[in-house]
Amino acid sequence: MKIISAAKDLAAAGRKVCLAIGVFDGVHLGHQQIIRQTITDARQHDGLALVVTFDRHPSAIVAPERQPSLIYSLPQKLRALAALGADAVLVFPFDAEFSRQTGEEFIHLLARDLGKIHSICVGANFVFGHQRSGNVDLLKKLGASLNFNVHGLAAVALDGLIISSTRIREAIRQGDLDHASQMLGRPYALCGQIVTGDRLGRQLGFPTANLDATALSLPPNGVYAALTQVNEQRYRVALNIGRRPTLNSPAPALRVEAHLLDFAGDLYGRELEVEVGDRLREEKKFTSPEQLKEQIARDVQSIRAKDRPQTI
Repeated sequence: MKIISAAKDLAAAGRKVCLAIGVFDGVHLGHQQIIRQTITDARQHDGLALVVTFDRHPSAIVAPERQPSLIYSLPQKLRALAALGADAVLVFPFDAEFSRQTGEEFIHLLARDLGKIHSICVGANFVFGHQRSGNVDLLKKLGASLNFNVHGLAAVALDGLIISSTRIREAIRQGDLDHASQMLGRPYALCGQIVTGDRLGRQLGFPTANLDATALSLPPNGVYAALTQVNEQRYRVALNIGRRPTLNSPAPALRVEAHLLDFAGDLYGRELEVEVGDRLREEKKFTSPEQLKEQIARDVQSIRAKDRPQTI
């Protein structure tokens, strides 16, 4: 799958282009419906299926006080989009200048730089452009003048409720990861760059990879059984999410720490995606590092004893 940051870089060479437009955080079942419709259009008309998205949530620029935490990091989102089979993804850098475009200006610029747009597919309630000036009605109006078709697809429901990124974030925050996974259409996983920590885990005999989970939605604090993959090798993981109360830090930062069972190597600077499974226990303050070490050993044994499919 080709990843581009400007529409003209698609180089469609006269072929029709079918677009799916959205933030697509989580690439959940509703998003998948939109993208699959786009791919179907492209295949039926010998065109290219192009997913149009953004490098951050638009609220990060236009309403930072209401910016939601993200389900997926950008690389994680791009991998999920690639798995669906689109020909290319156009990732617009969403900055202040970009946010000032009206919905109409945005579509006209896409039409100018892409050439022949055959169709645009979005969710029925999708809004876009400066002051939310674009919607399905505007797309249909522009489609009539620019000669493209518009699909405004109804939302997908689960258990009688509409699937949305907001609903998935809430399920993650509540620790209902099975429900989040059902709405995502794949096991819930969190992803981040490995950053340098204070090496406490190594001192205790359980070295950890510290994930930069800034801006991500996270499950409740605690210890989880998890899975990851490094160099095509799968590893069970003891995943700790919390503020490490045993250390009595005056300003404890939230940490996401992954101990990969039976792994030896350097992960610094790499991206790690961790599929989060059962919660083993709540975060707990221990009276000494020795007690913490003993508990970690018990956690690791519990994870080894679990018979869990290697799905990552």
